[in-house]
Amino acid sequence: MARQVPQLSGAAVSRHIYHCPVRWSDLDANGHLNSSRYGVLLEETRMRMFSMLVPKDPAERLARNFLLREQTIRYKHPLETWETPVRIEAWVTDVKRVSLTFHFEVKDDERVYATATSVVAGYDSIRSGIRRFEQDELDVFNSYADSTQVAGN
Repeated sequence: MARQVPQLSGAAVSRHIYHCPVRWSDLDANGHLNSSRYGVLLEETRMRMFSMLVPKDPAERLARNFLLREQTIRYKHPLETWETPVRIEAWVTDVKRVSLTFHFEVKDDERVYATATSVVAGYDSIRSGIRRFEQDELDVFNSYADSTQVAGN
């Protein structure tokens, strides 16, 4: 689900909001969300954000795949709950013909627990190589684009 998030400049940015469940098994011995699980939460967010782009035909799905090229996560505060979902806000910057950059904030109403950046490329699993994005993909990516907002600060 996307919603408009107001900016200080007065412009609105479309962000994808995912209320991600945290499972008890995601916690470490200290009762914090294990750092290794953040990547899974970000992956779930990306997949839900662009689920409409996943072709129904299995062969076409292999030809229009995505590949995670790079990911950076900055941990800001320990996340210590599994009883309520955590809110992950995601948006896109730097949309190119073969790759795009996602930014994420893992948060609740009180604080940001982590920020992250992921670079994803188009990938053709049949040909085993990077592919150019189709126009329908670029249109969806650009609907979440904001080059003025960068997570991690």
